Amino acid sequence: MFSTLKKLRSALSLMNPEEVRRTAGRPLSIVLVASTSSGYADMEDFLAPREVSHQERVRLMERIFRNGDQGAPAAADLRLYEEGLACPAEAFTFRREHPEATIDEILEAREELHLPLARSFRPFRKPVVDRIVQDISKENALFAVLSALPNVVPTVLDLPWAVGEFASDTTFITLNQVRMAFLIAAACGRKVGLTEQTTEIASIAAGAFGWRALARELAGKIPMGGGLIPKGAIAFAATYVIGRGIERLHTRGRGYSRRERRALYETAYEKGKRVAKALISKGGAVEENVPRAG
Repeated sequence: MFSTLKKLRSALSLMNPEEVRRTAGRPLSIVLVASTSSGYADMEDFLAPREVSHQERVRLMERIFRNGDQGAPAAADLRLYEEGLACPAEAFTFRREHPEATIDEILEAREELHLPLARSFRPFRKPVVDRIVQDISKENALFAVLSALPNVVPTVLDLPWAVGEFASDTTFITLNQVRMAFLIAAACGRKVGLTEQTTEIASIAAGAFGWRALARELAGKIPMGGGLIPKGAIAFAATYVIGRGIERLHTRGRGYSRRERRALYETAYEKGKRVAKALISKGGAVEENVPRAG
């Protein structure tokens, strides 16, 4: 435990959240195209909901332009078209009755805009956080599976700290959870960094060992056989619960109770089993190369 903590402390010192801050703080410009004033108003209310403070709405409206407005940028970061109008391939249609479909289309096509959109425009916040938690939970499940295979270097994830002495599963997964904390804070418009997020980082570091104990208990109650699936499922579930807890802290000002965390973990564990099975299936019959437990 002390050896892992020492490695974790050294690795954390190499993490620089400045890139996350810079990406999230990127100023965006959005141009709207509509045929009527009500069409423009619908899109403006979507991007800058009237329930936000007057000050925030004014700030947001400074980044939103109607087509043809004086000062509208020729090369906007995003262009939204009223439904019914011919929409160019590089732009997006605003689906008034199903705005979540518009959000999904934008996030699917413009990954580089995830953090700045979430930080500035609230309708994008939860969908972006959902993707962050899901993606990093899957990354950790994949790492847990790969780290159990002989002669496999887990740097295939292409994450900068998955090298050398930091490539143990506990240390890597914990560091990836810290990265997740940075990303969620940025998406939620909060301060990002080790100092700024002391409580979250401390909770993640402590959980590196606490979740192991709970995972062993659950693994005994939910028979899954030997092999890689339990390892991947545990990594997925622990990361998922931590991500949801951080999101709740930023959005509601409090985390989950112990009972809530346990219930969420058990649900995530089941989902993690499916994720781990899918990862193993995509990789071929790799599980056959690993000795079964017992």
